[in-house]
Amino acid sequence: MRRIFGTLVLLILSILFLENYVALGTTKEAQVSSRDGVQRIDVIVDSYSFEPDHIVVTANKPVEIDLKSVTGLIPHNFTINYPDAGLNVDEDIPHGKDLKVTFTPTKPGSYEFYCDKKFLFDSHKDKGMKGVLEVKP
Repeated sequence: MRRIFGTLVLLILSILFLENYVALGTTKEAQVSSRDGVQRIDVIVDSYSFEPDHIVVTANKPVEIDLKSVTGLIPHNFTINYPDAGLNVDEDIPHGKDLKVTFTPTKPGSYEFYCDKKFLFDSHKDKGMKGVLEVKP
């Protein structure tokens, strides 16, 4: 009976792990407001992740990202540094708060965004807190 129970627990834990693993790496296209033409997207900022971590927008249209921190104590930031493409943001996100960042991407391409805060020796980026902003023509 113990052996069956142990196997069942292991199976359930494996399924839960796989569900979380598959959920990693989400893509979301920004919603464009017909009223003002701004591309808007909400991003959840958690301990070492952005959700979604792949954002698709269109070049030469303003983008507004609403960063929603769900962490209790750990501060983060949002950094995307490609000034030649109109992407030059480095903003701190207070823990448990929201922050809006706005920019207008000017060049199509794929651009990495990340958190460059550090905890002891590794940066949050090194722990996987990064994503891609895909700018379409």
